[in-house]
Order: sequence, then structure tokens, then C-alpha cells
Amino acid sequence: MVVPISYSIRNLWKRRLTTVLTVSGMALVVFVFAAVLMMAAGLQKTLVETGSSNNVVVVRKGSASEVMSFIERNPASIVEMLSQMAMSSDGKRLVAKESVVLIALQKRGTEKTASHSNVVVRGVQEQSLPLRPQVKLVAGRMFKMGSSEVIVGNSIAKGFQGVGLQGTLNWGMRTWTVVGIFDAGNTGFSSEIWGDVDQIMQAFRRPVYSSLIFQLQNSADFPQAKSAIETDPRLKLEAKRETRYYLDQSEMMAKFLRILGMSLTIIFSIGAIIGAMITMYSAVANRTAEIGTLRALGFRRRSILLAFLAESLLLGFIGGFVGLFFASFMQFITVSTLNFQTFSELAFKFTLSARIIIEAMAFALIMGLIGGVLPALRASRMNIVDALRAA
Repeated sequence: MVVPISYSIRNLWKRRLTTVLTVSGMALVVFVFAAVLMMAAGLQKTLVETGSSNNVVVVRKGSASEVMSFIERNPASIVEMLSQMAMSSDGKRLVAKESVVLIALQKRGTEKTASHSNVVVRGVQEQSLPLRPQVKLVAGRMFKMGSSEVIVGNSIAKGFQGVGLQGTLNWGMRTWTVVGIFDAGNTGFSSEIWGDVDQIMQAFRRPVYSSLIFQLQNSADFPQAKSAIETDPRLKLEAKRETRYYLDQSEMMAKFLRILGMSLTIIFSIGAIIGAMITMYSAVANRTAEIGTLRALGFRRRSILLAFLAESLLLGFIGGFVGLFFASFMQFITVSTLNFQTFSELAFKFTLSARIIIEAMAFALIMGLIGGVLPALRASRMNIVDALRAA
């Protein structure tokens, strides 16, 4: 004979105050757990969506990022002649030689509270825009090649001082004028400043490129292009699909966030589990006579055990649902952090996925199960006579 689930629901409703307190504790833990996973997922999504599977990034062999890479002009010219490279409608090769440097800008805020952070400045060529169709001008105009004009990503325009339209920036012993603001969607390009590659290289006295970006004629041609680049002894370069390159950029930071989140969650979950255990022990103590009556009516020990476990799991389920409900609102928040690979500012949004929902709910149910197993065992092992005497 199995105790109906309505019995567990009724008893939770009867003890509303302790139920609410226990659920609140579990919900807080699930909220923290889900928020950290959403942060890591958002960071990874932002960087991965920055790339295209049909584009190839070429950097110096052993370089962790474009900031640390350098490519001389002769190797760059060799790469430009690859047969696997796509051509534009006007017969030009879809390849761009780019330079990436870091500058420090002041964040928005009062003079006393404002701080500085590194920002990526990317020197681009005319072919850079066809390779990045997600980049769209939303204000102003495109900079003129050969000039000290730049365009800035909307995340930079919102988060830093002096980078609005017609704003001026002083770096590289030059004054640069902001003539446009672009939106690159949920990608890392929104946290960059773009200008003419030759002007930026001259300003920073940097005679080498940071990377080459090119589009493949066919996505399946990547292994041949990669082999041609990496086996040529003249080059000392390595090639990655753009999506793989940016995924690698996100792994260190995402891993750090997950480890930090799990550490905090485990600490908080101990308190939530203890709270659930106290709640369930209290339920057992207050329902000794009920348990004795159920056993006298023919309910087995296993049925009593399952009934109390069902209550505990229900507490975990409700706590998980409430925690996820409030965590879902984090998707409307944009935050910025330091990209460990480039040491620059990167803006991104929290991302809630089906996997995070499943993991958070599973974690909540595990908390409920651990918190309820000992009280459930105690309830199931009660002697019928002793339980009835307690009445």
C-alpha cells in the first residue's frame, strides 16, 4: 500500500511557515548556482558568436590571443595567396590583415569613483566588414581609411567616458575622433574600437600585424588550409576556425566562473540542506501518532519512507523553481568583466539555457533528497506501539 502524494502536499501546506523558510533557503542557493552558470554561459556565448565557422583566424604559433601575436608582412602575403580563400563579387580576396592593441579608458562615473580598464583597439581593413556581417553602424558614419578616425562598439560607448559621437581620444601620441557607433549584437566586437590598421600600426610603432582573417570558399576546405599554413616552414603560424578561436578565448574565464560558483554554491547548500533536515525532523516529531496510525492501517515501512522523501523532494522542487524564476530575470542585465586571455574589458549578458535549468533543478532535488533521507529513515523505523502511545 502506497501513501498518496496528496498526503505530502497537505502536510507541507499545514506547516506553511517552516515550508516557506526552507523553500526560501533552497531558492537562494539555486539562484546563486544558476546565476553563476548563466554568467559563464553568457560569456562563452558572447565570444563564440563573435566568430563564424566559415572564417579562419591566423595567429603566431603558440600565441594565446591576437594581443600576443605578431605576423610579419612577408608571411602575411604568403597566406593571402591560399587557394582555399573565398573571393568577393568584385574579384577581391576575402582576407583582412588586422592589428590588435590595448588602451586604457576611464569608465563612466564621477571623478572620485571612475576607474580605468583596458579596451581592445582593432586596426581593420576594408575587407574586415564583409567578414563580420554582424557589425552594423547604428549612429554616425564609417571612418575614412588613412585618417585618425575610429568607430566604437555600443558596449564601449555606454560604459566609458569620451567615446560618444565626435568624442576625442588621445592614445598612440595622436588624437582620434569618434565618427560612428556600431552594434555587433551579442558578440565581443561590441566591446572594441575599430580604426584603420595602417594608422594604428604607425601610432603604436608596431610594424607587424596581429592576425589574419579570411573566409573559406567552402567550409570543408579548412583542413587543407590549416595544413598549408602550419606545415610551411616560412610561416610559423597556426590557423583556427574563428568559432574555435573565440571558444578557446572563453574557456579559462568560464572555467574560473564555474569553479567559483560551485564553491559558493556548495557552502550555501550546506545551510539549505541542514534547514531541510531540521524541517523534516520536526515533521516526523509532530506526526508520530500519524505515523503509528498509518503503520497500524497496513502501510509498510517503505511507504512511510517514500512519503517523507516525497515531501523533501517537493521542497527541493519548489525551491528550485522559485530560484530559477528569479534567476531568469538576470538575462536582462548586461555586465562587463576582464577577459583573462586579452586582459581587456568584455561586456556580455547572462544566458539561461535548457541545460542550466536541468542542472539547477537536479541540484535542488539533490538538496531535498539529502536533507530528507535521515528524517525519512527515522519515520519508517518507528515502532508501531511506541508511535501510538505518543498519541
